[in-house]
Amino acid sequence: MVTMSHTDPRAAADALAALDWARAHHTQIQMRYGDIDAMGHLNNAVYVQYLETSRVIMMRELGVRDREDRSVIARLELDYRREVRWGQTATVDSLVERVGRTSWTVVSRLCADGVPCAYARTVQVRVDAEHRPEPLPSGLHAAFAPLLARESLPG
Repeated sequence: MVTMSHTDPRAAADALAALDWARAHHTQIQMRYGDIDAMGHLNNAVYVQYLETSRVIMMRELGVRDREDRSVIARLELDYRREVRWGQTATVDSLVERVGRTSWTVVSRLCADGVPCAYARTVQVRVDAEHRPEPLPSGLHAAFAPLLARESLPG
């Protein structure tokens, strides 16, 4: 497991860039023309939608059904590094940085044509019917194990 400092955004994004992304869950995103702003690049708010789409697909592919994933976003950090332009192939790669008692943290990178353009960290908290935190099911820990973040080995 890798834990990064949250005090310096540039250092945090650099630390995320150093992770072993080959082990990540990969989601190709279908970019829509409406995702582009007047400047001709991906609207900043759309990055969050792409991250959400990739998390939903990741959870399904890990075997977690929609109705079993009672979670809310408690925190979202997003560092923009490069612009994404219309016509590029967009993908989101995701790793699980941390699994706690009631929450888990997903780190992601959004790439355009294979080039990292943004890094994100999302903390999700599992909640009960009254929206109070509740313990994660034991199966979730096992499902996340293959995606646990590790730094790349040099060379």
